[in-house]
Amino acid sequence: MKTREEALRYGLSFSDTYQDAPFHDQNWQLVRYRGNKKAFLWTYEKDGHIHLNVKADPEKAFFWRKIHNSVIPGYHQNKDHWNTIILDGTIPDKDIRLMIAESYDLISDCPSKRIYEAVKKIPYGRVATYAQVAEIAGDRKMARAVGNALHKNPDPDKIPCFRVVNSKGELAGEFAFGGPGAQAERLEAEGITVSDGKVDLSLFQWKY
Repeated sequence: MKTREEALRYGLSFSDTYQDAPFHDQNWQLVRYRGNKKAFLWTYEKDGHIHLNVKADPEKAFFWRKIHNSVIPGYHQNKDHWNTIILDGTIPDKDIRLMIAESYDLISDCPSKRIYEAVKKIPYGRVATYAQVAEIAGDRKMARAVGNALHKNPDPDKIPCFRVVNSKGELAGEFAFGGPGAQAERLEAEGITVSDGKVDLSLFQWKY
């Protein structure tokens, strides 16, 4: 990720967001969460590179600065709670996306955190439906939000989204888990039988 357009496009992919230019200066383009109008992504050009300001938990803020030289204390913002990401090509896209996603979660009142915590509870060798995850996260009606959150999973190693299937036991589209067959492979590695792209819920559904 090197351009403002890429960063803005990713920021706007989150639910209930919109773009804003509040300073009457086109160099400053922000993405805000509609629910409270707070900005979670600031974009501007400085010293020949696009810079992004993102909110971060203080511990994570220092973590990102430690592993990437191009992540520095937030420009013109609270240095404990904001980082500046310099898009100079040295930071992997997955890390940039993760930092933006973390900023969105901190600014918004979206249910992503609760969804991820619910998915972490699914036991090894079991699957849960989107509706189940939504219910555990606090609102059974937000099954669609579960799908959206899992497709932006910031930490697949710790958040086992491959254990989530639809109400018929069907697996997700191939794009969600690293390519064709990837979800099935991970489920079968845990002893879960996959047949014709489906899991038998009567045998493998999590009874919580």
